[in-house]
Amino acid sequence: MPHVLTIAKRELSSLFFSPVAYVVLGLFGFGTALLFLAGFGPGAPAEMRNLQWSVLWLMIPLVPAISMRLISEEFRSGTIEPLMTLPISDTQVVLGKWLGAMGFFLTLMVPIAILVAVLGSNANPDFGPILVGMLGLLMVGGLYLAIGTFASATTQSQIIAFLLTTAMVLAFSPLAVLLARAGWVADRPWIKQGLFYINVFGQFDDFAKGIIDLGRVVFFISGTGLFLFFATLTLQSRRWR
Repeated sequence: MPHVLTIAKRELSSLFFSPVAYVVLGLFGFGTALLFLAGFGPGAPAEMRNLQWSVLWLMIPLVPAISMRLISEEFRSGTIEPLMTLPISDTQVVLGKWLGAMGFFLTLMVPIAILVAVLGSNANPDFGPILVGMLGLLMVGGLYLAIGTFASATTQSQIIAFLLTTAMVLAFSPLAVLLARAGWVADRPWIKQGLFYINVFGQFDDFAKGIIDLGRVVFFISGTGLFLFFATLTLQSRRWR
């Protein structure tokens, strides 16, 4: 565990030294502020549900930008070799990288927390559903970053890692919804059921409503663990090439 935390701290520090990180922070903060102001006015309900759904869409291009360098940069710069000589396992490397990225993702949530405080000072919202929705965003972020960690382990190109992560994230979100509604799926209910199950947006819906469903929690935790496992296997295979 100490090795994992050391790698996480190292990764978090390196993320804040990257100009991409500040671009992501700026775009995310500016975008959430605009979306909040657009939906906040006289007569508007004192809730964050619409903003949380908008943030879910913003995460599709922004989270891959965070994760694209996690492992691919180590391969590109050659620093993966001294890292692999340390008395740490591939699992510890992957977990440390993912935790570091999650630390940065938590920083992204700060503007939303500020907007919640603004809402609370100007209205009387029900903070329960808001906090549950925030938990849902963290779970989605954890899953997307796990996908990004896996993609970053497959290549030394950050651009390819970004594109691969974005493609997989889209496949688990809007694309799954579109395919589930396609005509040829109607005669294949098992495919439709599977597509609805892997649909991240559908799994997030209960959180947006303020409902914590154990099945949804299991989906995100197991999905995150699965892609971190894939990343570990990929890192192991590249080690012995």
